Amino acid sequence: MSGGLVDVRPAPPVAEPAGKAGRPWVPWLLCAGAAVLGVVVAGSATLVGAYTTLSGNIKHIDVEAKDLGKRPAKVSKALNILIVGSDTRAGSNAKYGHRDLGERTDTIILAHVSPNHDNALLISFPRDSLVQLPACRAKNGLPGQRPHVGMINESFNFGGIACTWNTIESLTGIRIDHFAKVDFTGFKGMVNALGGVEICVPKAIDDKKAMLHLAAGRQNVKGEEALGYVRARYSLGDGSDIGRIQRQQMFIASMIKKAMSGATLSDPAKLFHFLDAATKSVTTDPGLTVGVMKDLALSAQGLAAGDIRFVTTPWRYSLTQPGRVEWVQPQAKKLFQLVATDTKIKGSNIKTGRQGKVPKSKIEIVVQNGTGRGGLGTQVAAALEQRGYTVVKVGDAKRKPVARTTIGYSTTGQTRVPTLAGDLLVSRNTLVQKATTPRLVLVIGSDWKGLKAAPVSEEELKGIDATQDSCSEG
Repeated sequence: MSGGLVDVRPAPPVAEPAGKAGRPWVPWLLCAGAAVLGVVVAGSATLVGAYTTLSGNIKHIDVEAKDLGKRPAKVSKALNILIVGSDTRAGSNAKYGHRDLGERTDTIILAHVSPNHDNALLISFPRDSLVQLPACRAKNGLPGQRPHVGMINESFNFGGIACTWNTIESLTGIRIDHFAKVDFTGFKGMVNALGGVEICVPKAIDDKKAMLHLAAGRQNVKGEEALGYVRARYSLGDGSDIGRIQRQQMFIASMIKKAMSGATLSDPAKLFHFLDAATKSVTTDPGLTVGVMKDLALSAQGLAAGDIRFVTTPWRYSLTQPGRVEWVQPQAKKLFQLVATDTKIKGSNIKTGRQGKVPKSKIEIVVQNGTGRGGLGTQVAAALEQRGYTVVKVGDAKRKPVARTTIGYSTTGQTRVPTLAGDLLVSRNTLVQKATTPRLVLVIGSDWKGLKAAPVSEEELKGIDATQDSCSEG
């Protein structure tokens, strides 16, 4: 790669990204628990001996068909898992305060796993969302829910997990297959089992309500600090639930990367401690067993952190009830339709939320024409500039022809890759080990097919993938 952008030449391209072509075992993780559901695959021998222990850890709640009302049809083979983080103050959670209104969902996420288990999309639903809530029957001492417009997290308090399940299905039209619930204590256990998670704090935090006291800068958080960080609302950002969701998504992304790292997977004791903490903290429906998780994980060979994406339901602040949010239409409906039918959510090209964390205006690109088509580099550069990117140089590749379109990046430019890759019909990514520039180098290959059509309200369907975290440059 030329132009003084990269100080070394990249290594020869690999036929497929690591993990796509036959590794003996592959890690797979979908985090949940205050938005984290842990499913990890390592060597089979490691898990066989612990299978009974892990299975015995999981608690189950049966969700009856009559509690779910009229359900959406199952129109694809994708797997949809409802993930909730509970704010109960019972038991070991009593120190987080008392609440007369029972238990609500601090976090609501719908995890959509593609039919081939080669990508996952996690949709966050803001807890302050004003929505049409369905009827739920009284059960297990809960009063039930009458149909009304209210906050989305009320359903759990009125009718438990079955009512929340019913609510999400009725609002989205997406058929849910399983649920997983985790409380505060369980979340801390998973973070601690990983040895903590790295975050970046732009300025010092002193939040007594969230029990959070952090200095500014990059740091590793565990236990109460980790929980306080993902729960804090009024002392960080704009004080909104939306800001907290974004922070939670970045924290989960960082957690996924650590759980999928060699430092975790190559250490049997550390891996078991994480799985033990995850299974102890989770409550699921009887159908979501360790065996199901394991089978799902084994079939997801090759899934990388970049194939796990996060998106927030398109929203705006309510004009009638200050402090609440409403869903933006038709963007939200379009997102739900894509997920329900698994339309255009294949491989790693997930259109619903392909926008990366770094804005296009902050992404600088060098365009190199690796084909024999004269003027193609200039045409591509113009198209990218129309999308909002900054093209700093256009030229020819050193060697022609180049077979495959490639995005070259350094570790400092890694967070920019998902945004550009999401706009291209065909591309692969190549890490240039010794490069330091955040600029991306797009080498146009013979397989070039152009840019994707912009999705419905692209600005509303922003998202991140799990290669990103709160310490990413952006």
